[in-house]
Amino acid sequence: MIRIWTDAARAGWLDRFGERGSSFAYHPGLAPAKGLSLTMPVRLESWSSAFGLLPIFEMNLPEGALRERLRLAFAKATGRFDEFDLLAVVGRSQIGRIRLTGEKEDFQDEVPFQSVDEILQRRRDGDLFHYLLEKFATHSGISGVQPKILFRDETAFTPSGDAGARVSQSFRGATHIVKLWDANEYPQLAANEFFCLTAARGCGLEVPPFRLAEDGAALVIDRFDLRADGTYRGFEDFCVLNARRTEDKYRGSYETSVIKRFLEYASPSHAGEDLESLFVLIALNCALRNGDAHLKNFGVVYDDLFGEVRLAPVFDLVTTAAYLPKDSMALTLNGSTRWPGSKELRNLCETRIGSTPARARQLLQKVEAAMADTGNAIRSHIRLNPEFREIGERMLKAWSEGMALSLRDA
Repeated sequence: MIRIWTDAARAGWLDRFGERGSSFAYHPGLAPAKGLSLTMPVRLESWSSAFGLLPIFEMNLPEGALRERLRLAFAKATGRFDEFDLLAVVGRSQIGRIRLTGEKEDFQDEVPFQSVDEILQRRRDGDLFHYLLEKFATHSGISGVQPKILFRDETAFTPSGDAGARVSQSFRGATHIVKLWDANEYPQLAANEFFCLTAARGCGLEVPPFRLAEDGAALVIDRFDLRADGTYRGFEDFCVLNARRTEDKYRGSYETSVIKRFLEYASPSHAGEDLESLFVLIALNCALRNGDAHLKNFGVVYDDLFGEVRLAPVFDLVTTAAYLPKDSMALTLNGSTRWPGSKELRNLCETRIGSTPARARQLLQKVEAAMADTGNAIRSHIRLNPEFREIGERMLKAWSEGMALSLRDA
């Protein structure tokens, strides 16, 4: 049995259910605001799944290389290593406000120090990837196929933007994410995402601070769920909001599984503003040719279950067409995964977001302007970094095609 905590409060217990399922029971007397998920309010009856973990617990499980590394490390000791075991390992430090401990353990959020500058400057003789995996794998409850590591910057600056302020010395949680990739499989993917996030920021979307390593091999991102007082906000991706498992992240539509679902949970006071941002993000994904904009790459954040629910800052944004030229959308729009034209996007904005035709055109123009500016930055980066030339030129080609089809009037 695993003890579950929200905001350092005892929330309840997670246990296996049947042969392959899981069951969660809330702690008696837990304040309703401390509930685990927007989809799982506090109640006396247990929440159960006959197959696998409940979505809120599966949400942050690593995939790909990091998951395999953890499986190899723990399978010998346990004789098996299923989702429940993986959660027990990484759930002590993960995205959002939920934490796990052993049944009789008290809450702790202890992540080792690591210098951001060391990562950006690659001071470990090219072996930073293995060093970080070895040191932080068990502290990295964060989803994704590419290895992502959660760590605590040794300078411990607050995420508030105040360069003179620091997190209390008692703060022990993770402050940053570092994303690393196999250069043989996806060359220059860190730089790819760096420029895609730059374009998103140029569109006026909320993007957490991010920095590219000097050699282009890693991307360091500030945690967007970390508050200035060292506590964490609630976070849920759209797999959770749609009650779907990670394996179903490519099942659904942008109209229903993203926009409509967001409206069911969004705070009314900010729904209009966030809906526009959500539309801009969808349009940007189309123009960037990001075929990986699935349900897990959209999310919401909140302070508690009765607080404001807002669209999460942008994350996991890349031009997949630079590696898969014939890639298509991750979810459907108008029943198809083909890249949409500007007329289809304007119609989405007018019918689902409630914008006027003039406003819909204005938003697409804003996306195009941001991408054009970022395109110039890509060209400059190519001149200074010849190893980026091939991927950079592929990105520029994909962006040119995407802007012509999806952003400009036919």
